Amino acid sequence: MANIVETTGLTKQYQMGEVVVEALRGVDFSVRQGEFVAVMGPSGSGKSTLLHLCGGLDTPTAGDIVLGGIHMAQLSDDELTLLRRRQVGFVFQFFNLLPTLTAAENVALPLVIDGRPVDEYAARIDALLALVGLGDRKDHRPDQLSGGEQQRVAIARALVTAPALLLADEPTGNLDSASGLEVLHLLRRACDEQGQTIVMVTHDPRAASQADRVVFLKDGKVVRDVRLTRGATALPTVLEVMTALGL
Repeated sequence: MANIVETTGLTKQYQMGEVVVEALRGVDFSVRQGEFVAVMGPSGSGKSTLLHLCGGLDTPTAGDIVLGGIHMAQLSDDELTLLRRRQVGFVFQFFNLLPTLTAAENVALPLVIDGRPVDEYAARIDALLALVGLGDRKDHRPDQLSGGEQQRVAIARALVTAPALLLADEPTGNLDSASGLEVLHLLRRACDEQGQTIVMVTHDPRAASQADRVVFLKDGKVVRDVRLTRGATALPTVLEVMTALGL
């Protein structure tokens, strides 16, 4: 299958006073269509930086990013905004739902921002809320939902535009273990049943073990890229690599 996202020599530097911090150092990274990839590494390894660059939330210091066959560096700011809006879905640790909107209205928000007639997407919104197990709670506001339910709404919102790429930054980091497992199972289902391409940053080996591949970063570089066998061996494999890398 074709690569949905591919980076070549990706470098990102930040100026911190008189010090230059290298968040990424020549990273080559790719994700195939329909693949679920987890990115792991210690704090400061460049995990979130890589995610933000792939989603067009930040620009690299050097290197190339190709998303859906489009070289992002060649786009104007307006073109990049449009690409991000239509081709990338985001799920963050903190759910970022609008408190005055219902679950269904929050899911519809990317459509509203893109100027699409929401009425034409009513069936899709209902189907996504059913997919995440909240079909009977579509009229509830965030303060009437648990943390796990809010994150499930956020996943439905990320999927509503049928993006080429879904990016999840520590999606279980603010949840208890049971709610986190539900979210991970939803992401796995989105990949398996809808062919959704997913890149997830996580520090949790149990979360990473749900993926097809785990890419390990350290000091801004890819140090291991491991393909997992689904099932009982996935978690031990992740833990073994983490131990070998001193993570």
